[in-house]
Amino acid sequence: MKMTERFQVRPGQKVDLRQYDPDFTAGLKSKTDARRRLKENIDRLAELQYLLYAENKHAVLLALQATDAGGKDGTIRHVMSGINPQGCRITSFKVPSAEEADHDFLWRIHKAVPGKGEIGIFNRSHYEDVLVVRVHDLVPRAVWSRRYAQINAFEKLLADNGVAILKFYLHISKAEQKARFEDRIREPRKHWKVNPKDLEERKLWDDYMAAYEAALSRCSPAHAPWFIIPANKKWFRNLAISEILVETLEGLDMKFPPPMCDVSKLVVK
Repeated sequence: MKMTERFQVRPGQKVDLRQYDPDFTAGLKSKTDARRRLKENIDRLAELQYLLYAENKHAVLLALQATDAGGKDGTIRHVMSGINPQGCRITSFKVPSAEEADHDFLWRIHKAVPGKGEIGIFNRSHYEDVLVVRVHDLVPRAVWSRRYAQINAFEKLLADNGVAILKFYLHISKAEQKARFEDRIREPRKHWKVNPKDLEERKLWDDYMAAYEAALSRCSPAHAPWFIIPANKKWFRNLAISEILVETLEGLDMKFPPPMCDVSKLVVK
């Protein structure tokens, strides 16, 4: 079974994250084999990015969501290591600035959408406005509850204009998050990552799971699917995402454009 089929949330599917094993590795037990396949996928992604740029008909948007310490940065670092940075833009969405807060919640998102021939990566995304906003009651329920439909309409607009959208929820267990937090505390080189606010957010784990389940269930149409990636094992997380990217890009059936002239008649003097 392809990774795309294995981990995709189907349109209309009701998600219960308790039914998903974050330690799942699809029967793979060898890190060595997984890393070999990851290297093959990274090389293939470089070829497909070149073709994406040359054809200039599609854009690719990846949205990464996870709890704190879920592995968003690590995913970008490992899976996208072969990508030409000239054709890739990474945007991290944090607390809205004063200017952003004066616009609708999708205004800052739309500005960051990649153009044709480009790959865009969202480290957190527009889904924060139905996740942290919901959990912390930052706006009334009547406001955030309308955003699911608004997000679906926004993503349909992008898809209709040639943007291939892939949304990844990196699924780790609460115990794995604890272990990663403790590793940050033990390891001096990781102290810069330690933020007491993360420990406060951890107390709201169940609320966040409920918010994620709602977003995954309500916002996974065929043109902008969610993928629930088992992410306790970082090596499998990287492999799964890389294979889904390759499968999706190959599915675009891209072709090099024809030459602008008869190259057989050209002579370089």
